[in-house]
Amino acid sequence: MTPSPEARLASDGVAVALRGISKVFTVRHNPAHNLKTKLLGFAVARHRETTEQFWALRDVDLTVRKGECLGLIGPNGSGKSTLLRIMARIYPPTTGAVVTHGTVAPMIELGVGFHPDLTGHENIFLNTSLFRLSTRETKAIYREIVEFAELEQFIDMPVKNYSTGMYARLGFAVAIHLAPEILLIDEVLSVGDAHFQEKCLERMERLRARGTTIVLVTHAMGTVEERCDRAGLLLHGRLVAEGAPKDVIERYQETLDPAAAGLLSR
Repeated sequence: MTPSPEARLASDGVAVALRGISKVFTVRHNPAHNLKTKLLGFAVARHRETTEQFWALRDVDLTVRKGECLGLIGPNGSGKSTLLRIMARIYPPTTGAVVTHGTVAPMIELGVGFHPDLTGHENIFLNTSLFRLSTRETKAIYREIVEFAELEQFIDMPVKNYSTGMYARLGFAVAIHLAPEILLIDEVLSVGDAHFQEKCLERMERLRARGTTIVLVTHAMGTVEERCDRAGLLLHGRLVAEGAPKDVIERYQETLDPAAAGLLSR
């Protein structure tokens, strides 16, 4: 019997494998939201709806090994977040294949999986149920989640009243207590205060020590150099460099103007 792609990854010590990944989005200009604007478009060219294709990613090949911490860097719009969403299977690739071995916990957008009208308490149970945890299993980790998020006073408040920092704290606390084998983090930690960011980084180190694979999208070059085993640089949707964090960061800085490079190195 031919082994599955997941089984082959496991035997090779690979957590995530991306092969030939491309992603195209259709961008609409002057979208016709009603019949009146649609009819106007027939008569006046500048009001006519048009579409164009935007290639967010092109032919990306990437392998992330089990227990590795990979930092993805690059300017805004380079495709980092799209690539993470493809790893999380939120977006399907237009072309190529993605295979993951292990449970994946995406910490990608603030409030994803949260219902704004439910309380923090209720959203914890909602989120864990999406990862097939039973009520009993959630109750066993509930107190640890709340304490880590430091939201004891606000846990019975609807999350629509939370600040962005509170959203991030609750989302990260839930994600790490799911005991994921693959943790995907997209820049959301930047909204927290310095104390909580350091707390999160320390917990990520503990997860790594237990063998969790981490893929981190960030503009914090110091974090990449200090915490990541390897880095990848995305420019215009292409993976143009990967390797030792210091080398990849230097390659990135070479693409920037001097002022931007100075800010990035701080």
